[in-house]
Amino acid sequence: MWFDSGRLCLDLVATRAPHEGLADGDDLRLWLVGAGLVPDRTPLARLGPDWVAAFRDLRGDVEALVRAEPRPAADPPAGTAHASAPHAPDPTAGTARALGRVNALAAGPPPGLCAVRDQEGHLVRQLCGGVGCGALLAAVARDAVELLTDPGDLALLRTCEGEGCTRVYLDTSRGHRRRWCSSELCGNRERVARHRRRVLAAGPR
Repeated sequence: MWFDSGRLCLDLVATRAPHEGLADGDDLRLWLVGAGLVPDRTPLARLGPDWVAAFRDLRGDVEALVRAEPRPAADPPAGTAHASAPHAPDPTAGTARALGRVNALAAGPPPGLCAVRDQEGHLVRQLCGGVGCGALLAAVARDAVELLTDPGDLALLRTCEGEGCTRVYLDTSRGHRRRWCSSELCGNRERVARHRRRVLAAGPR
């Protein structure tokens, strides 16, 4: 799973493509722990289809809202053509209901967190009062509200320029010239493709 978007809510959006990352309760369990919403070793007895459906619904609403926000394209590297700004739909069209649902979830109580001693006597984080789906959804929805109402972060939203990739991330790189969601994945694929184009252009020796 991918946790390099710069925001919790964007990490959830990243589970949609290129393949479904929340196919079942096991996938959701891995995402909750990997995203830091649930401390490691926290017992998660029941993550049924209703939990998966709820997180997928929130994911769709967050994605719709994020993609509706206009944002500039990253400055292109020296010697390359300037990338056009990603098209942003009218933020008032078709997003009111999504915003209402995200706001409703964000208004709920987040997970309770406390410190307890482990078997070695070290203090570790633990969710207090059990693990509730609504509380976990509230944490992600609140992060989305914070992102959508922060002009500074909105200005750093980027869409990956990798071929076939539509992941959205915060460009916190120096100079704000990050072009790919992941330099190791999409960035490396682009570099390999660029090398192949140069070899083909050069022709047989």
